[in-house]
Amino acid sequence: MDSYIITITLIGIAALGMAWMPSFTKKTGISDSFVYVLLGAVSYYFIDMLPKPDPVRYEDYTVHFTEFVIIISIMGGGLKIDRPFSLKTWAVPLRLLTVTMVLSIFLLTMLCYLVLHFDFASSLLLGAALAPTDPVLAADVQVGPPLETTKDNVRFALTAEAGMNDGMGFSFTWLAISVASLGPNNAGSIFEWFAYDFVYKIIAGIIAGFLLGKVLGYLIFNVSQKTRFININDGFIAVASALLIYGLTEMIHGYGFIAVFVAAVTLRNYEFTNEFHKDLHNFSDQVERILVAIVLLVFGGSLVHGILGSLTWTMAMVGIIFIFLIRPFSGVVGLINTDLHIKEKLGISFYGIRGLGSFYYLSFAITQKDFLYSNELWSIVSFIVLLSIIVHGLTATRVMTKLESKFSEEIVH
Repeated sequence: MDSYIITITLIGIAALGMAWMPSFTKKTGISDSFVYVLLGAVSYYFIDMLPKPDPVRYEDYTVHFTEFVIIISIMGGGLKIDRPFSLKTWAVPLRLLTVTMVLSIFLLTMLCYLVLHFDFASSLLLGAALAPTDPVLAADVQVGPPLETTKDNVRFALTAEAGMNDGMGFSFTWLAISVASLGPNNAGSIFEWFAYDFVYKIIAGIIAGFLLGKVLGYLIFNVSQKTRFININDGFIAVASALLIYGLTEMIHGYGFIAVFVAAVTLRNYEFTNEFHKDLHNFSDQVERILVAIVLLVFGGSLVHGILGSLTWTMAMVGIIFIFLIRPFSGVVGLINTDLHIKEKLGISFYGIRGLGSFYYLSFAITQKDFLYSNELWSIVSFIVLLSIIVHGLTATRVMTKLESKFSEEIVH
């Protein structure tokens, strides 16, 4: 039988299954990410004719496909946040973005450098790749569609953190690349990283996202819905806009991920109670779910085709320490002196799910610069993502439901 036919059939089954996943997750408490990784592993184990799932060999494809999925996911995440932006109301995710993420990067980098004895550039890359909470695989801990009737601090914090920290985490990936490029005649590259990759690219992403979000909001809610001069009435605008915003921002060398999220939040705050926000979110969510199904199948296949081949027991222990100690500790530290209940703090701190963002940062960095421990990095990142999918995927739904029943508040739009 033709390999292509088998592949598209499997993708069709996976995509169709996504329609039942929300109900399945609600009844069983098992996340769709866990199910699809398992399905991918089983499929690749028994079917030899499927395309080889090798992200190391096909790094360019890995970079661009994961990048595309993250763009769509970030747009959808920003569109479903029902809390208007202000420094006060967004204080918790801003702390997670600054204190928690930076502390996670530092602790994991030091652990990798001192325990695994990787060179500093590889250690820093591991910290940068794994620090951000993933916007793609975190659906079980995020807020629901726009215009919900409840206010949930835990889900809001994790949704906003996942949307914001992809661009911020990218700057530390560039720092790892800069460190790997250091030589006797380019000691100034760290200063250049701070000025360009950290300060300029972040500011450019924020400004571009805000301005483009305002323009998009004006076109949709003023020009289209009020004057009827332009007919914009389909949810696909969300996906099209995300790609356009990302591309335009990258053209001016800003962080496109930041711009897409800022634009999504800006658009969400434009005509806040308009029902069209649901259409925008729903379409991006449907596209994202199909793409995620494909990625998870391939990831499951890579697990049985050697992606963990360079993993050692010490590396596995570092991964366990990161999931169960470093991220929770960093989260609790970042949330000191907030008004959250201790159970909310622990929920936010523990459920920083790792996923496709880590694969993107790792593959991107390795395509830019040769790292001494690239095979080991792929193995430990894949192990940590797998561990996150298992641990968080089997517990998140039940824990979030309990926290929601105890701490959520009714809101009126």
